[in-house]
Amino acid sequence: MDDVYELFCRGTELLEAGHNHQATIPLSRARDLAPDKTSIREALGRALFHTGRYEQAAAEFEAVIERAPTNDFALFCLGRCLQLLGRHDEARKPLAQAAGMQPARRDYKVYRDRARALAQARAQRQ
Repeated sequence: MDDVYELFCRGTELLEAGHNHQATIPLSRARDLAPDKTSIREALGRALFHTGRYEQAAAEFEAVIERAPTNDFALFCLGRCLQLLGRHDEARKPLAQAAGMQPARRDYKVYRDRARALAQARAQRQ
């Protein structure tokens, strides 16, 4: 387990330093060794998100939510990934859940409302 912890620490150090592409390498290896660790998957999701790999990031955040359904940050990040993939209707649910869990988070509400508006506008055009 020391190897997993070292990989996680190295990956989060790179992530916090803004080296998102490099962070995905140790974090992916740590995830492969310990796929049930939500902290690793969340960090990997963040790194993937910041590299523009939204589909892969969404999969990591979904894995976190499966194990920790009340993780508002993972719900928010999943919603943001879906928005950036143009899947606004799908983004509505996780963003609404995150905003409901953390009503003081203005950013959660802003993106929730944006997803709702874009999903409604798309439905009206069809």
